[in-house]
Amino acid sequence: MSLKNHNKLLFLIIIGISTSVSAQDTEEDQPAGPPQPPCMADDDFNAFDFWVGDWDVHTADGTLAGENSIAKVHNGCLVTESWQGVQGSVGTSINYLDRVNDEWVQIWNDAGGSQINIRGGLTDDGMLLVGKIHYISNGTTADFRGLWTPLSDGRVRQFFEQSVDGGKTWTTWFEGFYTKKSAE
Repeated sequence: MSLKNHNKLLFLIIIGISTSVSAQDTEEDQPAGPPQPPCMADDDFNAFDFWVGDWDVHTADGTLAGENSIAKVHNGCLVTESWQGVQGSVGTSINYLDRVNDEWVQIWNDAGGSQINIRGGLTDDGMLLVGKIHYISNGTTADFRGLWTPLSDGRVRQFFEQSVDGGKTWTTWFEGFYTKKSAE
């Protein structure tokens, strides 16, 4: 190979290497973009998504009980509930996945003085949360559990029970069937 051809080949190799290094430097220098928020990147935070939406809530006999708005907020880390009953009752809950214990938690307070603190997770029947209800008006506390079940027709059944005898017997506290409000 002549010196002239050798120099051309060496020149082409050097240009090729510098172009390759330059392209790598450019890719590495580019910011990767903001990381996805941690709760959005974790599928376990989507377990209660079947309850998210704006709902009309009816009792088992079809009577309108109220409206409920369930929203995912704070980059998917929190689910909030805002209840408005037809008789004027109002209440709010926050729901979140407690990553320390890998349990879903609901904290509820309403204007009538009921405070609910329940926790649990998904079962074959739906989201089952168990804990306590406290009545501010008379200072009593009872065992309490709630089950949210997604139904095949798109509705959600919410079934609450309480026990005043340490869980030996349970009585229905509320049973509601959630129907999504139509987009207007």
